[in-house]
Amino acid sequence: MLKNLTAQALAILALTATQTGAFAQSGGPISNSAASAIPVAKAVAYAGTIVLNVDATDLDHRVFQVRQHMPVKPGPLTLFFPRWLPGTHGPTGSIDRLAGLKVRTADQTVLPWQRDTTDPFAFHVTVPVGVTKLDLEFQHLSPMDGRNARIVMTRDMLNLQWNSMLLYPAGHFSKRITVAASVKLPNGWQQASALQVQRTSDQGIEFAPVSLEKLVDSPLFAGQNVRRVPLDAEGTRRPVVLNIVADSPEQLQASEEQLQAHKNLVLQADRLFGARHYERYNFLLALSERMSGIGLEHHESSENGVRPGYFKDWGKRIGSRELLPHEYVHSWNGKFRRPADLNTNTFNEPMRNSLLWLYEGQTQFWGKVLAARSGLVTPEQARDGLAHTAASLESRAGRTWRNLQDTTNEGTMGARRMGKDWGNYQRSADYYDESALIWLDADSLIREKSGGAKSMDDFAKLFFGMEDGRVQPLPYTFEDIVSTLSRVQAHDWTSFLRTRLDGNGPGAPLDGLERAGWRLTYAEKPSEFARNDDREDRAEDFAYSLGLTLQKDGKVDSVLWGSPAFKAGLNIAVQVVAVNGRSFKAERLSEAITANKEGKAPLALLLKEGDLYRTVTVDYRGGLRYPRLERIANAPERLDAGLLAPRVQ
Repeated sequence: MLKNLTAQALAILALTATQTGAFAQSGGPISNSAASAIPVAKAVAYAGTIVLNVDATDLDHRVFQVRQHMPVKPGPLTLFFPRWLPGTHGPTGSIDRLAGLKVRTADQTVLPWQRDTTDPFAFHVTVPVGVTKLDLEFQHLSPMDGRNARIVMTRDMLNLQWNSMLLYPAGHFSKRITVAASVKLPNGWQQASALQVQRTSDQGIEFAPVSLEKLVDSPLFAGQNVRRVPLDAEGTRRPVVLNIVADSPEQLQASEEQLQAHKNLVLQADRLFGARHYERYNFLLALSERMSGIGLEHHESSENGVRPGYFKDWGKRIGSRELLPHEYVHSWNGKFRRPADLNTNTFNEPMRNSLLWLYEGQTQFWGKVLAARSGLVTPEQARDGLAHTAASLESRAGRTWRNLQDTTNEGTMGARRMGKDWGNYQRSADYYDESALIWLDADSLIREKSGGAKSMDDFAKLFFGMEDGRVQPLPYTFEDIVSTLSRVQAHDWTSFLRTRLDGNGPGAPLDGLERAGWRLTYAEKPSEFARNDDREDRAEDFAYSLGLTLQKDGKVDSVLWGSPAFKAGLNIAVQVVAVNGRSFKAERLSEAITANKEGKAPLALLLKEGDLYRTVTVDYRGGLRYPRLERIANAPERLDAGLLAPRVQ
């Protein structure tokens, strides 16, 4: 038996025997010597270029075939599969979808590999003497069912993320590893990405070699229905292009007014930041009901996936029209200016998310602002959106025990990948929306203290607008943020931020809205923003009355901690079957809530939980409540006429 084993296999057996002996002698657990052999990443260039070929033509099985040609040296070699991914802020690499891994030498000798026992994203191989190149082969088994994971390949389009398509050598910074990538697409398909095409042939599309860091930051959308729309004047340096991929050709149609709003987005971002930090920028926009949605930032592109009616149903899905502004802002905030503790050297180095309240929070703020300034949404729609954000956070029971700073750990906890039974109490990625309210607070405070002469626009130019044309990231710290705010307007910004980030207690940070001349209030009818939400998973919203949201069939989506529904015993495992003895309809529940405003008709809800039925009574008397913003009489107006108004220069 042993005489048929390769030298490498014998080496692994010897290693195992050594470890077993160590266990027997010491009486303790076997140490993972393989893990200790993982080399520390250094700023040393990897010798040679890794060639990466991806075949994306298997639409039947949604399988990506991957082949790599890697220059190597004899001895131990550790290969990483990317684990910690920029933009997701956590260890979200899809190692579970890697299959069929084979490692071969040039003469087709198969080398054994061993997965690290403490880091399952690391693979150990021993390179034989005299071998200078390895061939790697594996498959990425993309999801077949959107209930389990995000669909990235359909009959009409695909979304290729390079981090799922490669292994890379440990011991080197990602920016010091060069990769020459290529992709083979189905016949007739076109692609869009931030990568530069070097040549096209029957074998596929070859891209110019780039660093591993840039490759992973340059995903690809492809499909058979593609439209490219320049968003700059012809001949503009560092141009911006909107690349649209759709399920069908007719979904590519857009009016001049709609396209002009996207051109205005680029113009208003220029006027806000005063610089561009990319060679060229590509919006990748998928209009699909079959490929899963996405919103993910990159330095010179962004992945954006929305429903097919993005252009056709322009009056609906207002929220989806804030997606592109948000991801575009990330080119400045998060990519060019990058938190120092997120500026990692490899994709397998743990991230630290302490400054996501600026990275994501201020991006959320500017995304909403630029959507309004460009005309993608109206000022009224922007206000309605802010009202819903404010109301959601105002009712966030979890604010009493978990501060905003702690929510920046959601990604590293892995919590964002899981649903939460009591999200209102547990909290989630609140560093997006609550931080946006904090930056609105800062804007209105600066306007007030400066007599209208200064605003957060001045911060944006100082913090993000330096060194026009620089692409190389410029890291920042908490102290850099405070220093720049102080340059705009004298104030104790350290206390301003830390009080809001570290404090506990009920109530959202709404001072900025009120200083801008608006207050959160509630009406008995939903706003246009809420009425035009046409998502398939849209919930029937009774969050600010009973304290719950439901699906159309009465299945409970969420229950607010401490709300009337909570006190009556509702949870997300139940379905509301009937209201006051009649089968459930959202309209009937609305009528019943209104009927009990004087306490004369308490709501009787028949609940189904598995095969059990029970009836509960909810004696709520507050009527229907939907969030709105209301002008404060005689207060200065700093929102529509200030923050949201388009910049003319």
